[in-house]
Amino acid sequence: MELVVRKTELLRELQLFQGIVERKNTIPILANVLIEAKGDEVRMLATDLEVALRSRCQASVAKGGALTLPAKKLYEIVKALPETDVRIEEDKNGVKVAADRFDSRIQTLPREDFPTLPDASGKAPATLPRAALKEMVAKTQFAITGEDTRYFLNGAKFVLRPDGLTLVATDGHRLALVEVPHKVGIAEEVGVILPKKTLLELGKLLVEDDGEVLFETGENHLFFDVGGRMLISRMIDGQFPAYERVIPKNNDKGIEFERERLTNAVKRVALLSNERSRAVKFEIGMGKVEVTSSSSEFGEAREELPVEYAGEALTISFNAQYVLDFLNVVETDGVLLSLKDEVSQAVMKPIGAEGYSYTYVIMPMRI
Repeated sequence: MELVVRKTELLRELQLFQGIVERKNTIPILANVLIEAKGDEVRMLATDLEVALRSRCQASVAKGGALTLPAKKLYEIVKALPETDVRIEEDKNGVKVAADRFDSRIQTLPREDFPTLPDASGKAPATLPRAALKEMVAKTQFAITGEDTRYFLNGAKFVLRPDGLTLVATDGHRLALVEVPHKVGIAEEVGVILPKKTLLELGKLLVEDDGEVLFETGENHLFFDVGGRMLISRMIDGQFPAYERVIPKNNDKGIEFERERLTNAVKRVALLSNERSRAVKFEIGMGKVEVTSSSSEFGEAREELPVEYAGEALTISFNAQYVLDFLNVVETDGVLLSLKDEVSQAVMKPIGAEGYSYTYVIMPMRI
């Protein structure tokens, strides 16, 4: 193989592979990226056997071929090079990576050792709005647990209907649900569980450009075509919890907050919360909510927020980080907290959100 490629184009693609490749794995080839040169482009592929990414960029190919190189080390070398052309050339002693006056030789692993991955069939894929999908991922991925023995909770439920999309994640302590109306081009409902890592990598791909995302399900894999880059993910096989039942229907007490003021109050008060529980209390009374915390080690903190509330007084405690996770991804000026009592699930929603519906259910803490 022998090719020349622009540094900026190669670097952009290699950066996207850094979250895919496994640094600590028992299969050495999984730390490598597969590079295939043909025609006027170079194609690249990396995988950890759960998630994979196919990508490509323009190149001047003098001699076609395929080889594998360590993804992290190649990225570091290309990143350190000046803004010029990068030459990649294979010979009997390894693979030469050179640019300008820089010259290096990197060890390769056999192309044959690289895992074979399925291709999308191209049959009637669903068409997803990129901007809306980006919002859905950002507003739910933090609610996925990464350590639950119930492996189906280590992902998010993605539901496609002919007239809309739903993405929901829960870790048993809180639930994040986003619904977007959109004609996706399918006749029947499709429901799959996306691994946490898939959502993380999908979020990175959705940052660039606008346009639409093509989505397809295979026998055991899911395919997201984002601007010519293909994210391939294993499906999580399992029964996701019946999330509709978790959402309270009779929370009769509602309090509207200015999002920024509430965010800052919780951040400040949480500084003196118990480090293990991270609990903050909402002491709700006539016309005000006092956010408080205390710990035997540090002391206590309190901040008062004026609100329009004339219902009965109550006190409810939450994990401060769970509240902030929601507030940090909401763009609206106001948020609504709806409650039933001190021990039932509370619901937080953005006020005046356009183009999507966002519901965040949070379990109170007993302290």
